[in-house]
Amino acid sequence: MTPDRPNILFLFTDQHRFDAIRAHGNSDIRTPVLDRLVQDGTTFTRCYTPSPVCVPARAAVASGCPPHITGCADNAPMLREYPSFIEHLRDSGYQTHGVGKMHFTPDHLKMWGFESRDISEETKADGNDFHEFLHKNGYGHVLEPHGIRSEYYYIPQPSQLPAHLHESHWVADRSIDFLKRRNAEKPFFLWSSFIKPHPPFESPFPWNKLYRCPDMPHPFVPENSEELLTFWNRVQNRYKYKDAGTDRFLLRTMRAAYYSCISFIDFNVGRILDALGPEADNTLIVFSSDHGELLGDYGSFGKRCMLDQAARVPFIVRWPGHVPAETACSTPISLLDLWPTFLQAAGSDEPPAYETSRSVVDLLRDPPDDRTAFSQYHEGSHGLYMITDGRFKYIHSAPDQKEWLFDLREGEFESADLSSDTNYAQVLDKLRDRLIARLTRDGFTQAVDNGKWRRYPIAHPPADPDDGLLFQDPPSLDGALDNLPPAYRSEKPTVPRDGPSVFRH
Repeated sequence: MTPDRPNILFLFTDQHRFDAIRAHGNSDIRTPVLDRLVQDGTTFTRCYTPSPVCVPARAAVASGCPPHITGCADNAPMLREYPSFIEHLRDSGYQTHGVGKMHFTPDHLKMWGFESRDISEETKADGNDFHEFLHKNGYGHVLEPHGIRSEYYYIPQPSQLPAHLHESHWVADRSIDFLKRRNAEKPFFLWSSFIKPHPPFESPFPWNKLYRCPDMPHPFVPENSEELLTFWNRVQNRYKYKDAGTDRFLLRTMRAAYYSCISFIDFNVGRILDALGPEADNTLIVFSSDHGELLGDYGSFGKRCMLDQAARVPFIVRWPGHVPAETACSTPISLLDLWPTFLQAAGSDEPPAYETSRSVVDLLRDPPDDRTAFSQYHEGSHGLYMITDGRFKYIHSAPDQKEWLFDLREGEFESADLSSDTNYAQVLDKLRDRLIARLTRDGFTQAVDNGKWRRYPIAHPPADPDDGLLFQDPPSLDGALDNLPPAYRSEKPTVPRDGPSVFRH
């Protein structure tokens, strides 16, 4: 292997907020391995997801194209098929292997350039290597190994598995196995993808005792929180069972459980890094996540939001000789920039899949003054859009017929909406125009019309507090209640209430 053909290790988590790393200024969490990566490499402090929800973010990462191009702007299949950067790496001579959650929809077994995979998905059973692993180790009776969902989705809970059988440990085990058996004559691309800290927030003993409620800070809830929320925050709070009042002790316990998930991942990332051995210095290592988590901030939960807690993600790069150590770069970047970063490192001449994407190595060496990052959730009458230049952030919500402008340097989190402040009118117009121009150039008429935002009726969640609730029981539970004595079975079926009523105007 020549020095200009490095190995590539892509470490990826799910729903990991930017600030949930100690080296990023959070003294309440313990992440010694990620802290070491920060020290040994460069942190891009303004990385944003192309879409703050799992499937479209991952589709964008793999295809290199944003949601309005792929047609995947929610947890639904891509409308069009695109090649992946993994295919290009494979075709250029890399041995490609994937471990863990990829969330390729609708085919969770899709290879998309991987020569081999160890598969672990949240609710899919067919072909799920992790579920088969649990069966072989005597834990096939655990039907929800990643935690109990639905009504319990945001309730902290202990893992039903011991630490050595937990998915976070399994991802490290399978990654290490690949590093041991790989073809040493070829450079490798290894994507190690953890399901956590995605809810339910559960960790095995003793990690679930690492943080305790009284030691956790309260959520960030400014007085004007309600004014900063969009239609999607309200819908999401409903179907996550979190819009009917809060218990502040429970919220701090939730944060403790979330941090435990991250610390256990941190420990297992360390195991993977140790397994690299002397090859670590000839390996491009990238750590990131698909999106963040609101965690009670603004009185809101989940993702599907353009505020930093949901849309901004960690992005750490270690590559000795190419990326400096102990460096922080504030140039705004996107997960779309992974495509040219990986292919450039591999010596591929393949151009970026999307024309505004650039290698983060190039952005670090020669940062442009006008660099922006974009994000989108959903489309049409329910579209939510964002653009940031690293200093200001502009958000437009179609179902609210509303826009927001934030100065990102005013505080740790956004709280002051400047959209109606005449002193910032030029900033507002500039960012709005750039976002509309981008969508117009790409022919995305669902969002824009004749240089302006397309107008849709204002949308509201249903008034009935039970309307819009969502059940996310895995297929493994189908028929499970049939084992109950007949006298205990419900006479009426339980039907998920997440249908079209949520989207009534």
